[in-house]
Amino acid sequence: MNRFTKTLLSCLGIFIVLIPSAHAVCPVCTVAVGAGLEGARLLGVDDVITGIWAGGLTLSLFFWTAGWLKNRGVNNAFWQVIVPFISYYVLLGMVYLMPGITFGANKLWGMDKFMLGIIVGTIAFYLGARWYVKIKRDNGGHAKFAFQKVVVPTSFLLAATAVFSAILYLK
Repeated sequence: MNRFTKTLLSCLGIFIVLIPSAHAVCPVCTVAVGAGLEGARLLGVDDVITGIWAGGLTLSLFFWTAGWLKNRGVNNAFWQVIVPFISYYVLLGMVYLMPGITFGANKLWGMDKFMLGIIVGTIAFYLGARWYVKIKRDNGGHAKFAFQKVVVPTSFLLAATAVFSAILYLK
């Protein structure tokens, strides 16, 4: 990794750590998932599974940032939604700039495995987060149990992981 990339990622990391919590989606869980991703790759977990969790992490960071911006009075949809969403996914795409990573080297159904996992993870996390909002709305604005905000989206990621693990490992 070159010096510019290291500096950029370090600045981004410091920026993210210093942001006060917006309580959009559990930030502690977001950081925990992020910390475990590289370890999973080193342990031989398939790129689709790693991508599922990377996609969920990225969407969680987006929700977190959008909530933080909204609390700070940023009401312009371009700055509150579009810029953070594109920025986080571009940063995630920078994985392919790392030495030894080749886009399209590992494919499933004609698509790069990591990219497929990112798409599936993003969709799964979004559906889980939306379902949590629906459950909360139907329950008078309250969760039905403690940490439901964490459990529901994470269960969708676990279900996607189980499906793709069965596809990959039970051939």
